[in-house]
Amino acid sequence: MALKTFRSAALAALSLAALAGTSMHALAAGTLRIGMTASDIPLTTGQVDQGGEGMRFIGYTVYNSLVEWDLSSADKPSVLTPGLATEWSADPADTTKWTFKIREGVKFHDGSDFTAHDVVWNLDKLLKTDAEQYDPRQAAQGKSRIPAVDTYRAIDDYTLEVVTKAPDATLPYQLAWIFMSSKANWEAKGKNWEEVAKEPSGTGPWKLASFVPRERAELVPNTGYWDEARIPKLDKMVLMPLPEPNARTAALLSGQVDWIEAPAPDTIPAIKAQGMTITSNAFPHNWTWHLSRAEGSPWNDINVRKAANLAIDRDGLSELLGGLMIPAKGFVPPSNQWFGKPTFDVKYDPEEAKRLLAEAGYGPDKPLKVKALISPSGSGQMLPLPMNEYIQQSLAEVGIEVEFMVVEWNQMINLWRAGAKDPSVEGSHSINFTYFIQDPFTGFLRHLSCDLVAPNGTNWGHYCDPEMEELFKQIKTTFDPEKQDEVIRKTHEKFVDDALFLMVTHDVAPRAMTGKVKGFVQPQNWYLNFSSITME
Repeated sequence: MALKTFRSAALAALSLAALAGTSMHALAAGTLRIGMTASDIPLTTGQVDQGGEGMRFIGYTVYNSLVEWDLSSADKPSVLTPGLATEWSADPADTTKWTFKIREGVKFHDGSDFTAHDVVWNLDKLLKTDAEQYDPRQAAQGKSRIPAVDTYRAIDDYTLEVVTKAPDATLPYQLAWIFMSSKANWEAKGKNWEEVAKEPSGTGPWKLASFVPRERAELVPNTGYWDEARIPKLDKMVLMPLPEPNARTAALLSGQVDWIEAPAPDTIPAIKAQGMTITSNAFPHNWTWHLSRAEGSPWNDINVRKAANLAIDRDGLSELLGGLMIPAKGFVPPSNQWFGKPTFDVKYDPEEAKRLLAEAGYGPDKPLKVKALISPSGSGQMLPLPMNEYIQQSLAEVGIEVEFMVVEWNQMINLWRAGAKDPSVEGSHSINFTYFIQDPFTGFLRHLSCDLVAPNGTNWGHYCDPEMEELFKQIKTTFDPEKQDEVIRKTHEKFVDDALFLMVTHDVAPRAMTGKVKGFVQPQNWYLNFSSITME
């Protein structure tokens, strides 16, 4: 069926009306106001929701993880860096056993000390349903991120031991997703996570001063932050949910915000005409359809999967997006160290697409009908409505008719975790999801591993292949980085040659901001360091 567009002037006007009542209060000289693509303020208690944007704006601002990302450079891919752990290593004699040295002298925003015991308490809140502090909302966001973790204990105040279920060299990457909230604050709030949400306590460079759901959150500097280089220079940062692209742009042009995520491409000339800056950078994020491999799915036929990939004119899509994309040649871009040498050339070839569909038994008199789950907006989804309209038209031209199931972003995440076989997806054969591809676990293993089939993990499509399982096993048991890279390249070659996803584009993280914003460095990463920013 035809997809109704949500980019209406009425919605933009409503969004701006909400802003007018909340954001035009007296601003400190050093206040930065940001229009997010998220539809709500991310969960504030520690393990955030709203996907990668929640991590960007509430996760790595209010909180810290044991292992973090180096966000200091725009010129090279980010690498892991010490966070609340100063170092970590696997035992050579038993590579399931890891030791993490905990950073000393770190305090939560409430003044309590951070120790290895707090790490145990935070892992329990996600993994142990019988723990007093167990929180289903946070567990839904964090449990699937750390499937390797088996047991853990504090050896002493500043030494943590983690034992994995099997040797797994991706553990540090997994732990980079897990944030530490204060046990003392939870106890002070009556052991009630709803109360904690109103006044959370992390160890991060920013403190959450106040928030109003679906309206705004105000963050202020943590002047006692353990890393002096990351103590914010701003007086305040205000986050505003503005999921509709035109509403975000109107807010920027009218001076109600200073910075917006993902400006609508057709508004970029107007933004530049006012002397504003458009920033972008290649970063590890793709835009795909994750395909169902459940019994009866049309995507089980490799000819159908390849035909869909050959039906997309990615250069035409680039024009739609104002050039703010990198056309996909695989699951990772060709410049990536893990691209390898796949034999299937992901390109625009509609005639070959029609030939492959004919081999699969489809044609003008028998079009292939598929159903796709999409969202109107959401964390890192770029511009999902016009992009999916474009995909729908492109596939129709070769003989694939697409019906859309449109759901709000957080519901989309729930359906992603439920999996292709769950009744809640109403028979959908694919889900339009964008993926963080910066590390081997998050970028590759979690999407296709047999033991992470939904709802046990985020293998939405129920894919399970012995050859891929062997590659995944090699990734997890190869602790030498260069040798591990070789295995990941072979893995990516299989992703492409088997056309395991509809691979459309790679994001460049466009954002627009006024000339008053100074000191911003856009890393090749999902996340950002806001601490260096000042307002002129």
